[in-house]
Amino acid sequence: MISSRLVLMGYQYAFAVNSILLFLFGFVVFFNLKSAPRDVGLPDPIESPDEQNRVIEEPTQRPVPINFWRAWLLPGVISYSLAYACLKLVNYGFFFWLPYYLHSNFGWSESDADALSAWYDVGGIVAAIIAGAISDHFTSRTPIVVAMLVCSTFSLWAYSASPSSMVINAILLTIAGFFIGGPANMISSSVSADLGRARELRGNAEALSTVTGIVDGTGSFGAALGQVLIPSIQAVFGWEFVFYGFIVMIICTTACLTPLLYRELQWRRRGSYVSLTSDSETEEEPEIAEEEIARRRIFSGEVPF
Repeated sequence: MISSRLVLMGYQYAFAVNSILLFLFGFVVFFNLKSAPRDVGLPDPIESPDEQNRVIEEPTQRPVPINFWRAWLLPGVISYSLAYACLKLVNYGFFFWLPYYLHSNFGWSESDADALSAWYDVGGIVAAIIAGAISDHFTSRTPIVVAMLVCSTFSLWAYSASPSSMVINAILLTIAGFFIGGPANMISSSVSADLGRARELRGNAEALSTVTGIVDGTGSFGAALGQVLIPSIQAVFGWEFVFYGFIVMIICTTACLTPLLYRELQWRRRGSYVSLTSDSETEEEPEIAEEEIARRRIFSGEVPF
């Protein structure tokens, strides 16, 4: 919204004001955000009485970060990384190309196009809050993410046929932002945090940064690829095929998460459910070791469903 008003004065003012705001809020974050309990003199979160006694008896030491390959092979990391690469291509495609699309396709002024594109962000923000709050009451966020992705294909199709009405366009943009930006925000934040708390990493909070970096980095690769493909497709085939490409990427995102969702549903039906994106588990499981062996055998394909 700020940029849409400043662009009338010149693009340099839009960049300057946003840069100043980023600079100022960077200092606010730097001086106020505490990244870990140890920064305020507290021990790291502990998960058992034995660990609590060990923390009391031994000095707190920074855990050794896990290597890239171990983090990459954690349950769910590959699926969500590839899914986020496809989804971020669509999400960032809207971020970067939506104002230009509104200006070139409907003939609206640059300031109006910039202001209207903000409704996509509004939808994503609302979705992240609502979907995040709802998913906190479930053992896994994957079903919610997949359901929103399925709905996003229809919202993309509807928006591609949007008439030249700013009101209708804003409504369809908000809906598209809800079903596209919402899952993207969840994967980059809460889902990444859940993946970093896998049982294989219990007691190593440093792994969270590694897992989050893998998911975000893979997603950024997809977003960068999209910035090359979108103008090429638009120049040759037109905006209609750009939206077709977005729909294909959403389908690919859903396809990456479908095996993960299927396995989680199988575990739920077996009565010994362990979320592949959460550290929660049922209390009826007598032997964690046996459960881990069974789960890994399913991932490796040794146990048929």
